[in-house]
Amino acid sequence: MRPRIWIPMLVGVVLLGVFLLTGQSQGPGQGQPTGTVVPKKTTPAQDPDSSSQGPKPEVGETVVVPRSPTPPKKQKPHKPGELPPGEVPYSIAVSVDLVTFDVAVEDNNGNVIPGLKKGNFHLVEDGVPQTLQTFDASEAPMTVVLVVEFNNLFQRLYSQTWFQTLNYSYGFVQTLRKEDWLAIVAYDLRPEILLDFTQNRDQVQGALSRLRYPAFSEACLFDALADTLDRLKDVAGKKGIVVLTTGVDTFSKLTYDKTMRRVKEGEVPIYPISLGQVMRIMAEGRMSGSREMTFLQADNALKTFASDSGGRAFFPRFDGEMPGVFQTISSLMRNQYTIGFVPSNPNKDGKFRKVKIELVDNQGNPLKVVDQRGKEVKFKVVAKPGYYAPKGEAVVN
Repeated sequence: MRPRIWIPMLVGVVLLGVFLLTGQSQGPGQGQPTGTVVPKKTTPAQDPDSSSQGPKPEVGETVVVPRSPTPPKKQKPHKPGELPPGEVPYSIAVSVDLVTFDVAVEDNNGNVIPGLKKGNFHLVEDGVPQTLQTFDASEAPMTVVLVVEFNNLFQRLYSQTWFQTLNYSYGFVQTLRKEDWLAIVAYDLRPEILLDFTQNRDQVQGALSRLRYPAFSEACLFDALADTLDRLKDVAGKKGIVVLTTGVDTFSKLTYDKTMRRVKEGEVPIYPISLGQVMRIMAEGRMSGSREMTFLQADNALKTFASDSGGRAFFPRFDGEMPGVFQTISSLMRNQYTIGFVPSNPNKDGKFRKVKIELVDNQGNPLKVVDQRGKEVKFKVVAKPGYYAPKGEAVVN
């Protein structure tokens, strides 16, 4: 072969090889698909989510990831009160507090009637029968606050009565058991704690001995009751307030109406023992008409405090009646039936709801109580007339 023919053939082969080598090194935009080339991961452990990405590519293949992700589709705005697409209705659970009532049942002689069962109690709230959830008839320890009126005005006018008041206080303490808790509060212009809650009866005498020289002539009964109710608000179990008082209020910050609301909200039975009767007997013929009217108004206030709290008011006229009064109060408190229900009315409107409690037999008829001789005994149910519903917004599913 002639050299001038071989040389052009050799040059052609070299150029063809260069062309093939440069063709394998072309980058994005030069014959390859648009995107970034990502080598396929070789082991499942390196790609835990690969099972959700569709069919697995074969070994040696490449996966193309778009440079710009596809924007999500815009959703149409939903109307007020309408759920967005894809959401399901939901509800909010609201806990309802259990409403409890302390109930005492006594005959016309003031004797407590024991042995009643849960089925004997029929409770109606605002005319709607309710289902009892809890019932307790045990004689649990009591928590008692003894509130004693002690001011300069009435001690000066009726010093003998106040000396008797101390004796009355000692008499009531004697009715308590060793497991009961007792606190003593005295009030004139303001309430003062003479003895905080204790089971030590040896401290009682020292506390009551402080009632010797009152500093003020005022008698702020309403403020003293409200303060005592606040202190008993978080105390569990059987509890009560025994008040030795004339019932007269002279300078309280709280009005009578506001005090009545606090009494209804307090859920603590109040047992007032009026000293006004004894004072009127001692001052017979010497008491003015205006003061007589003041005591009558005080009597009405004590009766209302007792009835609206589920307690009972006492108006003894002689010293000989006091031991029986103390025994009755102790028996009423100790033998209370505690019943509880969840109201069928879920509204949290803060309104007062009337509650009526009746006694029935197994057939739902009015219960008949007889004594040991088979004679029917009349009785009455002692309980607060209702309660205030909590305040808040009712939640609707």
